[in-house]
Order: sequence, then structure tokens, then C-alpha cells
Amino acid sequence: MFAERRAELMEAMRAQADHTAAIFVSARELIRNSDVYFEFRQDSTFYYLTGFDEPDSVALLRPGAEAPFVMFVRPHDPEMAIWVGARAGIDGAIANYGADEAYPIEELSERLPELLAEVEHLYYPLGTDEEVDALVSKYVARRRQGAQRGAKTLEGLRDPSPLVDEMRLHKSEVEAAAINRAVTLTGHGFDLAMKATQPGMHEYEVQALMEAEFRRLGSRRNGYPSIVAGAHDSCVLHYTTNRKELGAGDLLLIDAGAEWDYYTADVTRTWPVGGKFSPEQRAVYDVVLRAQEAGIAASQPGLPFDGVHQASLRVIVEGLVELGILEGDVDQLIEEDAYRPHYMHSTSHWLGMDVHDVGRYRDGDESVTLKPGMCFTVEPGIYLNPENEDVPEQYRGIGIRIEDDILITADGHTNLSGHIPKDPDEIEAIVGSATS
Repeated sequence: MFAERRAELMEAMRAQADHTAAIFVSARELIRNSDVYFEFRQDSTFYYLTGFDEPDSVALLRPGAEAPFVMFVRPHDPEMAIWVGARAGIDGAIANYGADEAYPIEELSERLPELLAEVEHLYYPLGTDEEVDALVSKYVARRRQGAQRGAKTLEGLRDPSPLVDEMRLHKSEVEAAAINRAVTLTGHGFDLAMKATQPGMHEYEVQALMEAEFRRLGSRRNGYPSIVAGAHDSCVLHYTTNRKELGAGDLLLIDAGAEWDYYTADVTRTWPVGGKFSPEQRAVYDVVLRAQEAGIAASQPGLPFDGVHQASLRVIVEGLVELGILEGDVDQLIEEDAYRPHYMHSTSHWLGMDVHDVGRYRDGDESVTLKPGMCFTVEPGIYLNPENEDVPEQYRGIGIRIEDDILITADGHTNLSGHIPKDPDEIEAIVGSATS
């Protein structure tokens, strides 16, 4: 799988220019405090191309070379292995990860000029890593100076991201299966969270139950920090404090996703802590649900990506007018962005190895066309700020988002998270059932 990806990328590089090479840099370990490090997660693109899950590494791709895939890695260190486990090392990079050649990372600056001697077009995403940025800049300057004395010219420095991002945008069957598995685990966590929710619990208690189920089922980590937002904090888009006590009349909005084999889910559900929506909460919820259904219906191959947002947005604005939160003609309200105080984000984003995955949304002035293998969220919401006096008092503080993960297929789409309850009557029957 990783070898196939590298071959596809190198073919795309050769299609753009002859005598090319690309450099990719791993993530680095970061100190949290003292001698404690943050949990390491590999850079998504680096892992996508190599499957290598260690820091302080560099991958070099050279289409047409005798050794097209070269890795620079940390050597195996028996003493460090006692403390933190064995490294793949030089031999492991070749035997287990398909490198044609491998060298100690300390030799990168020494060996790079020789390995790139015949290269005329170098692909490297500047801004990736300060150390390697400096090394590449120095190398480019050296090649420029050498060209004055007749050495081979380095014609250009290019960003490989557009090529790789386009590959990552179109999910293979293996990738789609990994996302589906992440969504399945997420659904189990949401099921526990809904059933356990009751007044008097704290947001972090619900979060702990949900994420424990992720871990129990084999997810190494979340795809992003969980949003577990009760009461008025459901109006805060990226709330992650998750410390407050939940009251009987509160809503609880959870936006979370388990990660599986480097692919993440991204699901949001909103439910009443006491097990019953108030009439006002239910009215807003119904609008958001209708908006989401409209967005999902617009998720079809051959249609524009932006059409998903436009379909959801129209229903949101129509609903805000019906509720008396906005007044006026729907088309004019949309044109004037009058909905923005209550719906301030787009309906969808790409989903994959990153929760906000790579890939263009527009091709020039036009929206990208949806194609099989594209995976994205559909997540409309209404957020009625408790301090906004333009909102009728009975609606203030209500925040609702409903989010599903959609995979475009040849003949339509699959809602990967459609099994996670969102029908309001079904939700009311589930919430608190573990303690009733």
C-alpha cells in the first residue's frame, strides 16, 4: 500500500518534470514539561507515504534512480531500548518499511548533496521543519553558486503538497474501511455516553466513559480533543474545557472521533441531559436535523462540494425565520449573511487522516466536484448566543450541531455514521437509560 502510494506520487512528479526528487520530514517529539514528552503522532503525509511511525526521520523519493526510496532514521540504540523500546533502525527501515537505502539521520546534511546531484527539480514543502528548511535553503544556495561554474542547474524548488493532497483526497477501499472502523468505535462511545448521561454528572465524566470505550475497542487515541459542552457552552464551537456540572434542563453537545490506523471519525450529536427536549430545544433541533438531511441529500457524485453547504444553509435560514429569530426574505438574508451570528461555519470539511483533512475545496472560482472516494462531514448547526439580545429570550443559550461522516460512492453516498442515533424521539428513549 505505501509502496503503491510512493510509486503514484513519483509518477506524478515525473509527469511535471524530469530529474526530480522530493523530501518529506517526519514529526518531531515535543517536550511537554521537564523530561516528559507529548504523545507522539506521526505527520500524516509522512505516514501516508512511508508507514513509518518514528520521529526524527526524513524520506527521500527519487523517481528513476537506482535507489528511489531513501530513508534517514534514528539508528537502533540498545541502551535507549531499555527505557523506551526498540527503534526500527537502519536495517528495519529497509527490511520492514521498503527503503532501498537507509542512513542515520545524523548523516542527512552530509549525504543529501550526493543523493540530489542529478536532480533538477526539487519538491520540498518549506515551513515543514526549521532544521530541514535551513538545510534545503543552504543546499539550494550551493547549487545556485555551482551553476555559475558549470555545474548542473537546480531549475526549481516546488511544493509537493498539491500532488500528495490530491492523492489523499480520494480514499481507497482500505482507507474508507479504516474511517468506517473509526466511526464504528465512535458510535459505541456515543452509545455509552447517551445511556449514562444524567443530571448532576460532569462533562468530563461523560467524556471519560465515551473515550474509555474508544480505547477498549482498540483506538490508540482520539482524532482530536473531544468537545463535551453542556448548557450555554454548546454555543461555543470548539469548547474543550469539559469540566462543568450538567443540569436537568441542559443540552449536551458532544463532538468527538476515535482514530483507527491513523484515520479519524468526526461525529457530533446533541441531546437533552434530562432525557427530554424542551419545546424550544426541540424546535431548534428539528431545524438543524432537516438542514443536515438536505446537505446529505446533496452529497452526490458529479455535484459541487459547495452544494452541500448551500442546501443546508437554505434550510437553516428558513428555520430561523420560522422561529422568529430572523425576519425577511430568505434569499436576501442569505445574500446579506444575516444568519452569521447563529451559523458561522461551513457545513462540511474533508475527513481522513486529519480531522480537517487536506484537499482543495475550489478549483479556481468553481467548487470542486464530488467524486467517489471523497469523504467529508455534513454538520450544520444553530448557536443562539445567550448574550445576544436580538434572539428571543426563550431560545437564548441553545446550541445544536448534528454531524455525520459521508463517503461518496459511484452511485451516491454512504453515511458512515448514520447508525448513531439522531432522531429526537429515539434520542429521548436512549438518554439516561443506563441509570433508569
